Amino acid sequence: MSKKISVIGLGYVGLPLAIHASKCGYKVLGIDNNIQKINSLKLGNSDTQSVEKSELLDAINNYGLDLSYNYCDIQGSEIVIICVPTPLDEFFRPDLSYVEMSARSIAPYIEQNTLIILESTVEPGTTRTFLIPIIELYSGFTQDKIQFAFSPERIDPLNNEWNIKNTPKLVSGLTEEACDRAMKFYAKFIDNLIKCDSMEIAETSKLLENSFRLVNISFINEFSIFCNAYGIDINKVIAAAATKPYGFMTFYPGAGAGGHCIPIDPIYLANKARQLGVPIKMIDLANEINHALPKYFVRRAIKKLGNLIDKRVLVIGISYKPNISDIRESPAIPIIQELEKIGAIVSWHDDLVKVWNGKSSVPLSSEFDLAIIVSLHNHIDISKIGEVPIINTRNSI
Repeated sequence: MSKKISVIGLGYVGLPLAIHASKCGYKVLGIDNNIQKINSLKLGNSDTQSVEKSELLDAINNYGLDLSYNYCDIQGSEIVIICVPTPLDEFFRPDLSYVEMSARSIAPYIEQNTLIILESTVEPGTTRTFLIPIIELYSGFTQDKIQFAFSPERIDPLNNEWNIKNTPKLVSGLTEEACDRAMKFYAKFIDNLIKCDSMEIAETSKLLENSFRLVNISFINEFSIFCNAYGIDINKVIAAAATKPYGFMTFYPGAGAGGHCIPIDPIYLANKARQLGVPIKMIDLANEINHALPKYFVRRAIKKLGNLIDKRVLVIGISYKPNISDIRESPAIPIIQELEKIGAIVSWHDDLVKVWNGKSSVPLSSEFDLAIIVSLHNHIDISKIGEVPIINTRNSI
């Protein structure tokens, strides 16, 4: 008899996980509290770009993937994996409300010896001091009757080289037995597993990964500003530096660090560091640089046109990186807001996003005073804007 597992949260992490687990023999239930989303997924309509309709329908029709918005349906699950968002709140602090809601919702329906795995990015100690007490409180089981593991997601949307199967995965557990059970589960569909000595090591490792990227992205963006002021091409500088065969890693400039991880995960680390009285100044500075970039490019626009009042400005690509439709933390959004604040008439083109903030993507044309490129998708034909002046945020000139 197939083991039943439940995946909580069917976004860019949970949905691919549920599909892969179902295809390797598990009886999988995917849970999401968005009723409309569940109904749409059942028809094969995924809002996760990396999941094709045919792949989703194949998992449902041929491998028994079940989808529901009722948490009571998780009864009988040997493993429950929590894959919900961990964003920042309005005060720029870690928001664990989705983790809390998920824990409270699953707790009444879990059984003794259920393995609960958290994949959401959290501060060090969150699994031990936040998740476990909630499960204990609402399930009636003490932690010695349930097993807990932490295994951070490592998903890069639409990365054609690294995917859920071949990306090495960190695994940790409250106990050796819990860690071993989690390792055995993931080994069914992931090639390379790395066992961590504690959940805190795994939690902190995920934060280090994306803090490293934030610091380096912010640095190369600041370096790009220097190159622009000096009149040299940042991309040629990077290409020259990249010829060094050791001690250098290439990062490329843009309008800022966007997406679901890089602008957010380091804040979780910085928040914990402040609690311990050892603030990480590099993260604070990197955030300061990152958040200042939209205003920098608006100043570039003013310098190019002299005045932006009533000028028609086209922002090209409002997703946070090329070739995806994800606009979470996209630097295009504050650029648009800053442009509108000083009186520009702003339109945007992004046929992957299509609709945002009540407005639709406009066609590329030469009927604009200025174009600002934020994310240049591969299929975009920039020649369609003719002689319109361009500011390319991914190039210093």
